[in-house]
Amino acid sequence: MRFDYLEPESIEETLAMLHQYNGKARILAGGTDLMLQIKNKAVKPEYVIDITRIPGLDYIKFDGQQGLRLGALTTIRALETSVKLREGYPLIPQAAGQLGSVAIRNVATVGGNLCNALPSAEMSQVLVALSARVRTVGPAGERTLLLEDFFTGVGETLLRQEELLVEILIPMLAPHTGCTYIKHSSRGAIDLAIVNIAVLVTMEPGNKVCRDSRIVLGAVAPTPLRVRKAEDMLKGEKIDGALIDRVAQMASDEARPREGSIRGSFEYKKEMVRVLTGRAIREATT
Repeated sequence: MRFDYLEPESIEETLAMLHQYNGKARILAGGTDLMLQIKNKAVKPEYVIDITRIPGLDYIKFDGQQGLRLGALTTIRALETSVKLREGYPLIPQAAGQLGSVAIRNVATVGGNLCNALPSAEMSQVLVALSARVRTVGPAGERTLLLEDFFTGVGETLLRQEELLVEILIPMLAPHTGCTYIKHSSRGAIDLAIVNIAVLVTMEPGNKVCRDSRIVLGAVAPTPLRVRKAEDMLKGEKIDGALIDRVAQMASDEARPREGSIRGSFEYKKEMVRVLTGRAIREATT
């Protein structure tokens, strides 16, 4: 397929191009998903706008009061290998290290991963669990959106036609918080997830009582799915094996896998949610 390839050098130039080509352009922010979609004729853009030359959008910044800021062009490999992230936000490098091969992670970007909006995308679950927000810019100015609300369907987001996602904002983790990311796939990291899950549990100091929890499932609904009933079962309770088993079953009950999925039957995905939720809670609370 033929298309015009454009390389803007600023956000303003990118927004002008999006306006000029009025729905006929697609943003390339690494291209690991977009180029495959073009090859398979899933999308047929007349223009591809490569934003990777825009300076100042690939960063990992920490603020002692506001938390973590990620530039949209930060590569998945940079997230995986960041020592500071491993110390302060270990859920992010855990997930980043399970996205494709090293070659893919060297090119793929966190912004591209989110905007592609696949239900199994590694970064979606962990960033929803971390209460992340995304900052966008467009003709009407800036917007800040809760990531949990950003996804609207498979491949669909609240990003407007002439908008660009530029930053991800993540609040500081509460003290005494444990977290785990688990991906279940046929061929390991290189393959898309059959089921993936991010769990974050904040404990009361000095005991095993749960103060707060986040359980986010991937590949079992059109968007990343917070299983709120399961989360609520943990809050205010002393965590033990019996409670974990009940919570895991509730997470399975809340999952909504698609019938006829080529990556696992409805029943298989439900069972894997139960198994992986229990495992993830145990890991996050030990």
